[in-house]
Amino acid sequence: MRMGIDVGGTNTDAVIMDGAEVVAEVKTPTTADVSGGVLEAVLRLLERARVPVGRLRGVMLGTTHFTNALVEHRRLQEVAAVRLGLPATAALPPMVDWPRDLRGELGDHGFLVHGGHEFDGRRLSPVDAGELRRVAREIGRRGIRSVAISGVFSPVNPEAELEAAEILREELPDASLSLSHEIGRMGLLERENAAILNACLKDLAKATIHAFRESLAQAGISAPLYLTQNDGTLMNADRAERYPVSTLCSGPTNSMRGAAFLTGFTDAVVVDLGGTTTDVGALRRGLPREASMTLRVAGVRCNFRMPDVLSIGLGGGSLVLDSPLRVGPQSVGYELTRRALVFGGDTLTATDIAVAAGCAAIGDRARVAHLPGELVARAALRIREMVEAAIDRAKPAAGDMPVVLVGGGSSLIGAPLQGASEIMRPPHLDVANAVGAAIAQVSGEVDRIVNLDRVSRDDALAEAQAEAIAKASAAGAEPASVRIVDIEEVPLAYLPSNATRVRVKAMGDLRHG
Repeated sequence: MRMGIDVGGTNTDAVIMDGAEVVAEVKTPTTADVSGGVLEAVLRLLERARVPVGRLRGVMLGTTHFTNALVEHRRLQEVAAVRLGLPATAALPPMVDWPRDLRGELGDHGFLVHGGHEFDGRRLSPVDAGELRRVAREIGRRGIRSVAISGVFSPVNPEAELEAAEILREELPDASLSLSHEIGRMGLLERENAAILNACLKDLAKATIHAFRESLAQAGISAPLYLTQNDGTLMNADRAERYPVSTLCSGPTNSMRGAAFLTGFTDAVVVDLGGTTTDVGALRRGLPREASMTLRVAGVRCNFRMPDVLSIGLGGGSLVLDSPLRVGPQSVGYELTRRALVFGGDTLTATDIAVAAGCAAIGDRARVAHLPGELVARAALRIREMVEAAIDRAKPAAGDMPVVLVGGGSSLIGAPLQGASEIMRPPHLDVANAVGAAIAQVSGEVDRIVNLDRVSRDDALAEAQAEAIAKASAAGAEPASVRIVDIEEVPLAYLPSNATRVRVKAMGDLRHG
């Protein structure tokens, strides 16, 4: 048995699954103290499931905690960004295009030193140990305890980053290091940004994951804890403490994986209507379609594994205003059951509109009987049009596609949707995100540039596939279950010789024990 938990901005959802069967599910309001809300959800779930905690093989948890910290600039630590690239790369210093307030929050400590590689792995310039030791002393003088190291083309050859890390560890033994080749993909600035975001979240990650572990211990659960990553796969809690940036935006991915599992669809558009936002994305071969371009997290460009998800400010808690009509993006969030009209509150929300329109049967419908029918009709139409526009933007091609509605706010949609060949509301749709966490697998990925003048295409692909499989196994996948799920080749005309970018992803079931 597995327990899946998804901590959202409005609700915390949890399920216990026995193989492919959902044994029990709960939905509780998220609390300001996130770990307290997790404990409440776990205790209620165990009471409802009536299964011994000893039967749980693992707890899979997805959280928005780190994303919220970046967006709100809360509990972030100062970071020293050390880039290995001189004499190149000097024109654009680290954090050059970051939002000014976030850059200021992290201290704007950038250092450029010699090092890095060419696209084919040759040295760009040697690492200068003396230069790095001077930088390390300055970092120590400023009292910075977290360092992000990035090198030119480090995914192709990480030697310079590893060499620099060794020197910095000698000079700063108490500092925490984040190496960009372990976090991001090709693309220096975006990979460097991901490493800096990871570094600024390290302290928060340790405190948060410790709190989650304490919550599970209080509930008597000794099963190992895993966190879901932004590509829909798992990593153990120890790894999550080192790479918290990998959990960013994992919530929408969990919902899409859960939707695929609950419906059996491999190609569809998933609409996850939550309490605050609606996330829309496309399934491709049963997996969330990954973004092919750089994405922004809290205004910062990054290029780590992320689903191509469109988020709009529409949810069950969205405020509805008249004259002129507006639905969202402001939301009552986890205060929905206190502030919405149908629950005795004084705030008109999208949930009130859905109840008045006959789409949802929650709360007390008599409390919205006074709403003008014309306002209800206009607001319901606006909600539907917002979702239809999002579906149209998320579809990978023209033409109608199956649409899967999940999430606690899915009752907002009562009428057929344009662009949908069929609409599926699967069982357990309220907790599809927790189901997605519970059934998540383990992955390994390789992203590199190869020179096909020096190695054959077949050999390059075979080597990349073997490395991706090895990475998945090392991350905790059962070796016999690992399979290649995606291969991408992109010829790079702007580089000399016959250069091609190769990306390979492998995935397998979690290994227990």
